Amino acid sequence: MAPALIRSHEDLVQYHVSDGSPVEANPPRGYVERYIHSEIYKRYPTINSVVHSHSKAIIPYGITGTSTPVFDIAKHYQADDIPDLLIRNTRLGEALASQFAHSDANEDGTQGESARPAVLMRGHGVTITGTRIEEAVFRAIYMQDNAEIETTSLLLRAAHPSGPNEGSIIQYLSPEEAAGAAGMTQWAWERAWALWIKEVEAVSIYSRE
Repeated sequence: MAPALIRSHEDLVQYHVSDGSPVEANPPRGYVERYIHSEIYKRYPTINSVVHSHSKAIIPYGITGTSTPVFDIAKHYQADDIPDLLIRNTRLGEALASQFAHSDANEDGTQGESARPAVLMRGHGVTITGTRIEEAVFRAIYMQDNAEIETTSLLLRAAHPSGPNEGSIIQYLSPEEAAGAAGMTQWAWERAWALWIKEVEAVSIYSRE
């Protein structure tokens, strides 16, 4: 259900983390890709929010054949799977969840934290995690913004491939700068979240019952 169509808690559907099955005996119709969420929650106990996005700014980075790591669901299909790129069961959900992993797992296969906050999905979009809702939403919005910035930068470089001062080279963040920026985002979402709440409150299409 789209966010603007939600009117109360009765519109929400609860699912078991263990297998993605609905908690209620006769639940409303839900999304088949709930296994994205359930398998990530199962594997990473510190993850409390998962965003799955079909952002048109991000999708190109999963299909252009660059060196960017991408989850390719085709490698995990079995004979009876529908090849529609959707995460339709726990097996495919587990395959995606494993892409967030680092090498050190607990004895039960779970991991306290994921090594990667986001994973691109070929031809499908991206899945993003966070320790709380605000963090995951912040990451999702700014990942889209960053994808738009990256695309614009690549277009400018292509338009001026041999400019002065090594104009054909995009200057990305250094590893040290990336680490410092990542630390900043641990608290930077607070101001953005307060603004986003005000923006939602100002739009009549959203119900706040």
